[in-house]
Amino acid sequence: MNFRRTRSEEVSVNLTPLIDVVFLLLIFFMVSTTFTRETQLKVDLPQAASGDPSESTSVQQIEVTIAANGEVAINDKALMAPGLGTIKAALQRESGGDMNLPVIITADAQTPHQSVITAMDAAGQLGFSRLRLTTSEMGTEGQQ
Repeated sequence: MNFRRTRSEEVSVNLTPLIDVVFLLLIFFMVSTTFTRETQLKVDLPQAASGDPSESTSVQQIEVTIAANGEVAINDKALMAPGLGTIKAALQRESGGDMNLPVIITADAQTPHQSVITAMDAAGQLGFSRLRLTTSEMGTEGQQ
């Protein structure tokens, strides 16, 4: 008779393949994820002492923002090359063919005049007739 005890082998879980799979999944998700960066231009509005504040309504509108360095964003979507053709194409895309929408041009106080005229020209060529320029209300330190 064989009364020797049989050694029971140590039961263990090998974690190496699990770690490999986790790293592969991590790499896959890092590579396949698209990182969207919301583009917003920092704009320092010019000031005006006269004028009426616009009513804040929920009417659909198109907002053209022009930064001091000439960068243009339409409804917070930056344009790669802010030329006349690009602005016209973006305005057509954002309006969906409705030329009665108001176009609000928000330009920095240091924006070159040509950039504002280009945006106005693009809107005018497409048939937009409701153009607005935005300013901030002049504070007491700016009044004389």
